[in-house]
Amino acid sequence: MKLRNAGDNSLILYLGDKASPQLAEQLHAIALQLKNALGDKLIDLIPSYVSLLIIYDPLKCDHFYLETQVKQALANAKNSTDQSRQQICLPVYYALESGADLEVVAKAKNLSVEEVIALHSEREYHVYAIGFAPGFAYLGETDARLAMPRLATPRRKVPAGSVAIADRQTAVYPAASPGGWHLLGLCPQRMFDAEREPPMLIKNGDSVRFEAIDREHFFALGGQLP
Repeated sequence: MKLRNAGDNSLILYLGDKASPQLAEQLHAIALQLKNALGDKLIDLIPSYVSLLIIYDPLKCDHFYLETQVKQALANAKNSTDQSRQQICLPVYYALESGADLEVVAKAKNLSVEEVIALHSEREYHVYAIGFAPGFAYLGETDARLAMPRLATPRRKVPAGSVAIADRQTAVYPAASPGGWHLLGLCPQRMFDAEREPPMLIKNGDSVRFEAIDREHFFALGGQLP
């Protein structure tokens, strides 16, 4: 554990050097402990791959107090459970018409298209971080047999709902945007909706599974091809 000053009213906690599902769960558990312990002394908590940024109200506490609370949270997190954690199941239409790189990934990894789909959809993923765009959840980790580097030249426009992989991560693009990940399919569910409460479908602490669906089911759920 390393605890560093990150500004006049913030500390950053580092728990490791490499992202993993276990570390993601640990960071989330600590964040919950701190949220409950600090109350209105806390401004924000931002978990990431191996760290947790803690932003506090300097009029109500200082970094010495925070250090004590972080150590206590580390101890309490070992036995804590998160009742709000959800396992999200996302439907995905995996096909050449919905996943521009599905065949490319299969050929690069010496797999069939069916094997790529199975390897991607048969695993449970954990939220490493949320960023890049509202509702964009970085999920890990994919099967090592699907590990692919990012595209050398990013696409100028990736369709909303695109299910993609890069390195050993996967994600669903919440909106049309530039992107350099390999596209495997399309998810008809909206990852972010400002009119919905909560607006983000996936939050820190959740786990995610992907379920392969056919073309008819995709359209029945409101899906659209780009």
